[in-house]
Amino acid sequence: MGMTITEKIFAKGAGKKSVVPGDNVWLNVDVLMTHDVCGPPTIGIWKKEFGDKAKIWDKQKLVIFPDHYIFTKNPHANRNVEILRAFAKEYDIPNYYDVGTERYKGVCHIALAEEGYNIPGTVLFGTDSHTCTSGAFGMFSTGVGNTDAAFILGTGKIWEKVPESLLFTFDGGLPKYITAKDLILRVLGDITTNGGTYRALEFNGDAIFSLSMDERMTLTNMAIEAGAMNGIIEADEVVENYVKERSSKEYELIKSDEEANYKAKYRYNANDFVPLVAKPHSPDNIDTVFNVKGRKLTKCYIGSCTGGKLSDFVSVAKFLFSNEVRVPTFIVPASTYVAEQLEVETISGVTLKNIFEKAGCVITQSSCAACLGGPMDTIGRAQDGEVIISTTNRNFPGRMGSKKAEVYLASPLTVAASALTGEITDPRDYM
Repeated sequence: MGMTITEKIFAKGAGKKSVVPGDNVWLNVDVLMTHDVCGPPTIGIWKKEFGDKAKIWDKQKLVIFPDHYIFTKNPHANRNVEILRAFAKEYDIPNYYDVGTERYKGVCHIALAEEGYNIPGTVLFGTDSHTCTSGAFGMFSTGVGNTDAAFILGTGKIWEKVPESLLFTFDGGLPKYITAKDLILRVLGDITTNGGTYRALEFNGDAIFSLSMDERMTLTNMAIEAGAMNGIIEADEVVENYVKERSSKEYELIKSDEEANYKAKYRYNANDFVPLVAKPHSPDNIDTVFNVKGRKLTKCYIGSCTGGKLSDFVSVAKFLFSNEVRVPTFIVPASTYVAEQLEVETISGVTLKNIFEKAGCVITQSSCAACLGGPMDTIGRAQDGEVIISTTNRNFPGRMGSKKAEVYLASPLTVAASALTGEITDPRDYM
């Protein structure tokens, strides 16, 4: 019997010829990533469990990105970064990207890609549920808790059960008003937030392989919203070109066998898709933008690992060019590289940054910012009674701040169109 791409990577990581769903294996980890929220407790557990002589299994494979609660005066948040900084200094961690320095990179999931840590065929674990973003590179990547991360930190291994796989095939071409966000929202609407629990979500089809790396990362990023262990797309020439520009590491292109067994298969005609939103208060509370358009908004938020990449801002800028926003609109680059490119990329000779500024947007520093709520002084944080449309990945009560706020999730195109009117607006009205 054939294997899926996820099963093949499990077999490779475990040193086995083959595996089947339900098998328990020791996986060798190629990269462990952590950040300022989960890094300190992970370090604390590691020191406690491994003792005074605790050693990091491979310092080159540990990557630390402060990115969540960093541009704040909150003493608890600041203390977390201080702990990471002291740890990196004490153990001479080469891949520590400290905030406040030229090495700072922004949101961990995008930084992993930009800094060349996403290598096809490898195994990556991170102390963040959206670590599944890296699956866009034809690799296995998933989030773990602090205790599991501490064990990896000391041994380089983790005991895992091989997941079943669900296959989502998107045929045809994507209409110009449809993005990867619309695709994953459709999936969530179909299988719900627990339909992928401890399963691999595999994406393929002409529409998927026509996507840029930015868009593919949006798709795999939100696999966790279905409860999935990982999201994954087979690596192709698009992935190879991206990786070769950023890394000299060897990689392996792994593909699912034609006779691979899937728990279920879903097939879509991408040509028929329309813009979607996730209504409060769950990513699977799906409706068409057309059905909810006209809902008055207090704020628009364009950013996060899901919607703060360069291609997201290019598409947004086309809407905002020579226009003004009607409600406070926040532009939050997912990485410092993206932030720099806002001053380089142009439309009709005008930089993206200039377009956003003239439109009346607030451009913030690169970080997770209000996607995870954050301390009270986090810019863009949701306040009581607000109605927000956002490119982020979750809209549970309190996710972006106040539990008394309503958050709609949508594509960058839909959020940009809505910013121009001050109410939820179908992007097709502006295209």
